[in-house]
Amino acid sequence: MSHLKQTVALKDVKCFALHGYYPEEQLTGNHFVVDLETEFTPQGFDDELAQTVNYEELNNIILAEMKHTQKLLETVLNNIISKVIALYPFVDTVNVSVKKLNPPMPGQIGHSFVKLSYTSAK
Repeated sequence: MSHLKQTVALKDVKCFALHGYYPEEQLTGNHFVVDLETEFTPQGFDDELAQTVNYEELNNIILAEMKHTQKLLETVLNNIISKVIALYPFVDTVNVSVKKLNPPMPGQIGHSFVKLSYTSAK
């Protein structure tokens, strides 16, 4: 059973936040969509949350970090990864991405996209 890998993820977490490099972006805000995925070796299957990654906690991390205004989305994603690793040190990988819907630039842009990935040194 040591070859099993488990994934716990949240997809399309929708948020309104004030992230942006330019001061006006931090005043007007924008809509964002966050994906967060963890992968790890299962800790057991005794039907207890302590044996897995709790996606309710993942949601709490995302929402808390999206409320904390940053200039760069990379900073937001790095903070999310740091909190996930602190809460779940047994995770092997964490992938987190964010889409900024309709970024304020010339032209019609559906979204900008930033992704960060963490892999344990285990």
